[in-house]
Amino acid sequence: MKTSRSPLLITAAVLVFFYLPMGLLVMNSFNASRYGTKWQGFTWQWYETLFQRGDLWQALQHSLGVALVSSVVAMVLGTAAAFALHRFHSRWQQAHGMLLTLPLILPEVLIGMSLLSLFVAVKIPLGLVTVTIAHITFSVGYVAMVVRARLQDFDASVMDAARDLGASHGQAVRHVLLPLLAPGILAGGLLAFTVSIDDFVVTFFVSGPGTDTLPLRISGMIRHSKELPVINALSTLLMLVTVAIIATAQHLSGRRAR
Repeated sequence: MKTSRSPLLITAAVLVFFYLPMGLLVMNSFNASRYGTKWQGFTWQWYETLFQRGDLWQALQHSLGVALVSSVVAMVLGTAAAFALHRFHSRWQQAHGMLLTLPLILPEVLIGMSLLSLFVAVKIPLGLVTVTIAHITFSVGYVAMVVRARLQDFDASVMDAARDLGASHGQAVRHVLLPLLAPGILAGGLLAFTVSIDDFVVTFFVSGPGTDTLPLRISGMIRHSKELPVINALSTLLMLVTVAIIATAQHLSGRRAR
């Protein structure tokens, strides 16, 4: 009996370890106490303050814009790179693969400093453009990695069958290859979007005045203890949006599978 209960206890302990801090954060977003040291009653005050903060909504717009553009560009470049790595095998392609995976393992501080030096050397003003370029550089590798894994299980005979039935190469790519690879491409794009919207270190180096993204703005607010309740409210809303997106994706995947 003890042996059968131990996995359940371990699982419960792990779940509490992961989700208890989130639960405390949500609870403190409704706590009337400014510092969250003890419960002083239920309030909507911090959410009302949050919706009145124009700087936070502007930072969110910056983050969403950069993440959307960088993930779309990364989907195109990463998919093309995955095709090249999957189809051609040579020393140059090995070097190509190494260069794609390098930004995934290099310290973000090194990437940020290198990109900052590059932008200063070519005299590109720091702003949303440089932030977007920087996010594309490390997002391409994520998309290429996911799409390349998808290509390893791809049956190339379906392309030959489409060509035998009279389809041109372009038609076979558009109507056969891309639809079959779409889940992998979208998964890579979603991963790139998530990494981009959450990035702080690289963005810190390449952003300019007045172009703060949401992580940078939150970092500035953490320095002031009176801002903590607003951060809790913002984090709670972000968690709700994330859960809604995941639930919607699972629902759509279930319907497609049925």
